[in-house]
Amino acid sequence: MYMEKLDSLLRDLRELENLHADRQADQLDYFILWLHQIKTPISAISLLNQSSASKEVKQIAQELLRLEDYTHMALNYVKLEESGAEMDLEEVDMDEIIKKAVKKYSILFIYKGIKLDYRTVGMQVLSDGQWLQNLLEQILSNSLKYTPSSGTIYIYKDTNNEQTLVIEDNGIGIRPEDLPKIFNKGYSGLNGRLHEKSTGLGLFLSKKICQRLGHQLDIQSEQGTGTRVLIDMSRKELEVFD
Repeated sequence: MYMEKLDSLLRDLRELENLHADRQADQLDYFILWLHQIKTPISAISLLNQSSASKEVKQIAQELLRLEDYTHMALNYVKLEESGAEMDLEEVDMDEIIKKAVKKYSILFIYKGIKLDYRTVGMQVLSDGQWLQNLLEQILSNSLKYTPSSGTIYIYKDTNNEQTLVIEDNGIGIRPEDLPKIFNKGYSGLNGRLHEKSTGLGLFLSKKICQRLGHQLDIQSEQGTGTRVLIDMSRKELEVFD
């Protein structure tokens, strides 16, 4: 009787686990569907905004860009958490990827009066072009958030390693005590809390993307001076992604 009761409890437990997994899958499917659907009204508002001549146009365009960024961030988070996320490795022209990312944020460069010092890198790397663009957009978005007006963002190839891309700014920088935790999920640091601009997911996702692509991500920063982001594009031994 004891073994029969134990078997019955184990069957009930498996049924509950399966039911929970099905519910989670349904919620995830709906969330992904919603994220894709929300892109349509964002695009429509963007088109309407372009035809307007009001003085608020630039501000609306900035908020639309932020909304689009948060939507893409949520999609990337879901994709990276899936065990079998797609990855299409091919030879990628880094200058093309950089130009696309810069073009996306051109309105923020102009509106905030931030200068861009971009030196052609001439790098061909084995990577996934779309994920690599997502990575650069996230890093560039961070630099724009924390670089003041009249500041400068530099994009260039590291002279010590021809396979390393550097994105550097002369923004507010990161406190030494925050640096060891910047890649933790949900950690925004003092700057993110003070400026209310951080979700605590951007650098976490950037690290995940680099792990998936086999690249190395390093951040050097000094508070009040600026931040340097170094992406080593050389191929690393691919491991099972967690």
